[in-house]
Amino acid sequence: MLDISPVLLLSSAIIFLLVVARLNSCLFIPLLKHMDDRAESIKKDLTNAQSNSADVDGMVEEASHIIAEAKKEAAAIREQAYTEAKEVADAKLASAKEELEAKSANFVKELEGETRALKESLVSAMPQFNESLKAKISSI
Repeated sequence: MLDISPVLLLSSAIIFLLVVARLNSCLFIPLLKHMDDRAESIKKDLTNAQSNSADVDGMVEEASHIIAEAKKEAAAIREQAYTEAKEVADAKLASAKEELEAKSANFVKELEGETRALKESLVSAMPQFNESLKAKISSI
């Protein structure tokens, strides 16, 4: 019924083993090596990424520290500039105030002189006013 040929069975088994050996050497071993290399490369990249993340965190902290120092320095410079500007403005205000006081005193002196001169001229012209007043009264 079934006739199994040992030569054919043996030759099929030998061919199968040769094909498996050839596939193992040409396909499976390089494929497994590539998969192992890829896994190792991924581990290495993850380690580098964690290291880079730590470096970036350190740099961010350093940058925030530098920014905070710069803000403090800017505030000090601004305060100093404000103080200097206030001193200059106060000095200008004081000199302008003194100048105005001097002008005011000079104006008061001139006004007093003009008032005296006006009184003297009115006093000297008083007899003429009296005469003209008497003339007007007598003409009425």
